[in-house]
Amino acid sequence: MSDQYNREEIYSRPVRAGKRTYFFDVKATRGQDLYMTITESKRRFDDNGNVHYQKHKIFLYREDFANFEEGFVDAVEKIQELMATGNYRDPIAEREAKAETEENSADETTQRDTLADTPEEETTESSSDDITFEDL
Repeated sequence: MSDQYNREEIYSRPVRAGKRTYFFDVKATRGQDLYMTITESKRRFDDNGNVHYQKHKIFLYREDFANFEEGFVDAVEKIQELMATGNYRDPIAEREAKAETEENSADETTQRDTLADTPEEETTESSSDDITFEDL
């Protein structure tokens, strides 16, 4: 049996992100050392339309967690700083704006449909000629 199958998987957390899924798996070696694998999985289709998954895996060892976290957080903060300049696309804001536009459009359609289904109230106008002394 291969060494790969001798490693115990302790925890797994899939994260769906658009067309990708990331898997954060905590495992232990035979010596009971903990490590993490981060796998990016993308669904692909071949020329015949058959589905296959393209995977990329990173092994992150416990002694590297702090340095990895520091580099990751630093890069995220830099992205936020650059996004604040307005010189870069913000796909998250674009998706939120699109969803809000679609939601507002659906609300307007519902309001129009409701108004169209509501019967108009009949209005009666009376003139002073219609009033008689008996009405008083």
